[in-house]
Amino acid sequence: MILYGSSLSPFVRKVLAVAGEKKIQIELRPTGSAPGHPSAEFLEVSPFRKMPGLRDGDYTLADSSAIVHYLEAKQPEPAMIPSDPRLRGKTIWYDEFADTILVACGSKIFFNRIVRPRFLGLPCDDAAVREAELNDLPPILDYLERVVPSEGYLVGDKLSLADIAVASPFANFRHTKTNVDPDRYPRIRAYVDRILARPSFSEWIEREAALLAREPA
Repeated sequence: MILYGSSLSPFVRKVLAVAGEKKIQIELRPTGSAPGHPSAEFLEVSPFRKMPGLRDGDYTLADSSAIVHYLEAKQPEPAMIPSDPRLRGKTIWYDEFADTILVACGSKIFFNRIVRPRFLGLPCDDAAVREAELNDLPPILDYLERVVPSEGYLVGDKLSLADIAVASPFANFRHTKTNVDPDRYPRIRAYVDRILARPSFSEWIEREAALLAREPA
């Protein structure tokens, strides 16, 4: 099974973490030789150039949530999507919230602080970063501080896609040194630290940090 993308993407990282929790062997491959130059094999999997894309034999699929549902059906245990209707509904909500609202905010910061200077040779748009940090991020964090548990998991009594989807973008906040104030958001800080410390996440995050610590080519 091949996954195309970079684990620096919260969407790719989400799929890798789900695969890791399920002990599914998956090979991560880049989308092309350089940013903006997708390979033919990636375009076959993801015709609209969105990461991640999956190839499982002659089967191809794009979109992180679609891929997670495929993995869940292919290998049901351990379940990442609860069967209980209410728990399943909440899990899908948190996945959607993370993929749209949370990642949209985080991407503004990550793109400007890391992608533009490191991979595109362009200066950081500091105004866009400030706008995201001052206006976009606080309401999101205020919401999460109310709903994340002081211990345990977001949905039910075990890890689910909800936890993986919500925690994944916070690895990029770490990479961009975005401040999540521990005095204002203690529950978020403790919750995210617990989830990202799991082996399904930590191995990839360590690799990402090592990559970003190197001087750009």
